[in-house]
Amino acid sequence: SVNIVAFGNERDGFSEDNQQPSLIWRYLGRSALISQIDSSSSASHIGNPVFTEYQACVFGNVRLVVHDCPVWDIFDSDWYTSRRLIGGADIIVIKYSVNDKTSFQELKDSYVPMVKKALNHCSVPVIISAIGARKNVPCTCPLCTSDRRSCVTTSDGVQLAKELGATYLELHTLNDFYIQKYFGGVLEYFMIQSLNQKSSEKMKKRRKTQKCHRVQPPQLEQPEKMPILKGEASHYNADLHNLLCCCQCADVAFYPEDLSTGVEAHKIILCSVSHLFMLLFGVKSPSDAHDASIMQLAQSLFVVEAGDPFPSSPRGVPPSVPPVRVVVKDSVFCSCLPDILHFIYSGAFQWEQLEEDIKKKLKDPEKTEHVLEKVKCILKTPWKLNTIKDCRSHQIKRLYNTSLRLFFNTPILADVIFKIQGATVPAHRAVLVARCEVMAAMFNGNYLEASSVLVPVYGVSKDTFLSFLEYLYTDSCCPASILQAMSLLICAEMYQVMRLQHICELYIITQLQSMPSRELASTSLSIVSLLKKAKFHNSDCLSTWLLHFIATNYLIFSQKPEFQELSVEERNFVEMHRWPSTLYLKQLADYRNYIHSQKCHCTVM
Repeated sequence: SVNIVAFGNERDGFSEDNQQPSLIWRYLGRSALISQIDSSSSASHIGNPVFTEYQACVFGNVRLVVHDCPVWDIFDSDWYTSRRLIGGADIIVIKYSVNDKTSFQELKDSYVPMVKKALNHCSVPVIISAIGARKNVPCTCPLCTSDRRSCVTTSDGVQLAKELGATYLELHTLNDFYIQKYFGGVLEYFMIQSLNQKSSEKMKKRRKTQKCHRVQPPQLEQPEKMPILKGEASHYNADLHNLLCCCQCADVAFYPEDLSTGVEAHKIILCSVSHLFMLLFGVKSPSDAHDASIMQLAQSLFVVEAGDPFPSSPRGVPPSVPPVRVVVKDSVFCSCLPDILHFIYSGAFQWEQLEEDIKKKLKDPEKTEHVLEKVKCILKTPWKLNTIKDCRSHQIKRLYNTSLRLFFNTPILADVIFKIQGATVPAHRAVLVARCEVMAAMFNGNYLEASSVLVPVYGVSKDTFLSFLEYLYTDSCCPASILQAMSLLICAEMYQVMRLQHICELYIITQLQSMPSRELASTSLSIVSLLKKAKFHNSDCLSTWLLHFIATNYLIFSQKPEFQELSVEERNFVEMHRWPSTLYLKQLADYRNYIHSQKCHCTVM
């Protein structure tokens, strides 16, 4: 249906025939689209008709309801009715006579604001119809005002239409052309627009209703978040610095020329940062020196006692042998040696701190510069210039970290040999004690290993133990596979090296997460076996993560024979956290049955 509400009187006050048909009635009577017209009047409490209601059919079977209100008093006498009429209107028609300026002014000042308020930003089309031929055309002379107020000008009507956002029409006479073609064409256009809008809203409502009643596919929830494993920060430099402070496994002692007080250190640490110490302790021969100045500095600064200043055989020695005594010829340098050793053992990269410490101790710029130049010469590499930039750069620190790798699995300066699976692996007590608390207790306690050069190792393979030692020397490890990472984790747990254990856990997790589902289904790797080993060796974080991993990939692991090896407690955990859940699988099965039933067809296919 289409509801039209018409306000206003198209008859002017000078019309002789006040009973002539209205604009609406003439349109309904003459339009070829209108049929079955009925009319009725509604009176106010004083008996005057408030509006006339017309009911008809338009476009064949569309019901048309028109309320024609000739007087604007309805807004004053019955505001509720006027609001009801405007609220239910699909189209609003405002009529006025162009020869009744007084009524137009009252309409503009009093009733148009009420109409705007009643519309309240509703998108209802409004048609303003200016009816009649102007009897007294206003003079355009700016000095003439005698006949300005006799009729309503076109500009007044257009301005009113702009205020309401309405369509403005001028009907000079109510003949067939103006009523049917002009007014009727515009009115019928808005009728069609209203019917199209109602049809669209009805279709949307129907689709929404159908969507509510239609069986919806189940929503697959996201799997539970996997436990997060946090890596442990490296304490490599701190371990080696603590080695200097506790003086365990020291194999060299520096003394002044009067042999009053000594400073103990470790050959392997010193040789890892300086070619001078390599020459001094026989790691390299004088013929290998690329820079003759390093050899000259070693001879002018240090003297190795015990009869052989440059031992030719730096092989493994018994632990009972006392530290090699080295005399420092330069007394100023010897007084700063504890600060220099702290600088070396803490990574050899805090050059500014070393400068500050030596300045405070010596309180002499010349002596300070003399000692710092000596340090630079000791720490410089043969292929680098001796500049402060070299000492301040991170290359010294990288040289320190990577140089210990040169002594890994070599007999040079080694003082302990591990026997494992029929093979021997040389190592250095200083590195082992600094990096592993279990080995520190083993080599410094009342154990057989404390006084023995040959130490047997049981329970791990040679490759795993070599990877373990490589981590102690270099603070890094690169397992070749998940199984090797698990073996290394077991070895790390046996020697209580927690950071290595965390690294292995993260490696296993990363490898499993990157494994595609198809590879995970076909792999011979037993995740349940990994779970059992992780639990047995107290890797709680990894075992919890593996349980979540099995639960998240439930459809894959539930088809494997190893799934039956889970304990009752583990099985209950997996069933509780499985993905997808049992409820989702049931809903999915019901939805598939619904889609493939004869009553329903898939909307996509």
